[in-house]
Amino acid sequence: MKVGIAGFPRSGKTTIFNALTGQHATVGGFTEPGKVHLGAIKVPDPRVDRLGAIFHPRKTTYAEIVFVDFPPASEAAGGSALEVTTLTQMRETDALVQVVRGFPDDATGAPPDPVRDLCNFKSELVLADLVLIEKRLERLRKEKGKERERALLDRCKATLEEERPLRRMPWTPEETNTLAGFGFLSRRPFMVQLNVSEADVLAPLPVGVAEWLAAEDVKGLVLSGKIEMEIAALEAEDRQAFLEDIGLPAPARDRFITAAYELLDQISFLTRSEEEVRAWTIARGATAVKAAGKVHSDMERGFIRAEVVHYDDFVRYGSDAKCREAGKLRLEGKDYVVQDGDIVHVRFNV
Repeated sequence: MKVGIAGFPRSGKTTIFNALTGQHATVGGFTEPGKVHLGAIKVPDPRVDRLGAIFHPRKTTYAEIVFVDFPPASEAAGGSALEVTTLTQMRETDALVQVVRGFPDDATGAPPDPVRDLCNFKSELVLADLVLIEKRLERLRKEKGKERERALLDRCKATLEEERPLRRMPWTPEETNTLAGFGFLSRRPFMVQLNVSEADVLAPLPVGVAEWLAAEDVKGLVLSGKIEMEIAALEAEDRQAFLEDIGLPAPARDRFITAAYELLDQISFLTRSEEEVRAWTIARGATAVKAAGKVHSDMERGFIRAEVVHYDDFVRYGSDAKCREAGKLRLEGKDYVVQDGDIVHVRFNV
């Protein structure tokens, strides 16, 4: 899972990046063209911990989220225009997060205007997609055939010209496949993180922001980047005490992981052997054969059956044999829809 973190100058997005990843990237340190900050975190999963304690594999592997901190919009363009290089890099992510300033500007003292920043960022993504579509339509006008693609792009263009992101459009599976290679930014799953001062860390989303998010069907989180960066630097035993003191239920990393899985509609299934206990992330609704392909392409190609037991059942009964006796360990075909927490062993032949 690859998540892009973007925003306008002095929104605190690199501070948020550091809080999420535990890194120490220089704030405002984007001095080279095309430079980004990269960081990966392991997704905590007590199921992996429990299976590791039972089977004592040579290694345990957790699911990962990779964060990409992009350069801010250009100051030369008034701080509201994203560079072409940045837009291109953003197309390589699975989801986008806009960090929005919710505190007075440290440089100018200007009060925050989060709704303005949300509208401007949305316009940037819409415009970038519109440019892509117009270029493609220009080429299609010189070619014969591909009427269905042209009609689909015309629909997309009309939507964008209404200042509506493409994620608001309904898509058939065929249309999804047709547009997969374009990397439309306004079609990306999108989330907002309102970065506030310490005094506002427990406050709800401002009414205007909440209304904007509801109208756009976008999820929003409130956090204080400076506090969260301090939390990320603490030892585990000190971290919980600090959270309790300020009244936060969990650090930003944990809250963000939960929100990201919901945003991308992802689940985790598990595999285990003497070699490795591992969590794998897949889309909700994925079938057993697709889960097999996540582990190895040979497993998908030569898929025969999947031996499946849910983690909760395995822990309850304590062994494969007892799960089998209780009817909880099953052989499933390629069309079985994998559930979050399934322990899967693939039978295959190539």
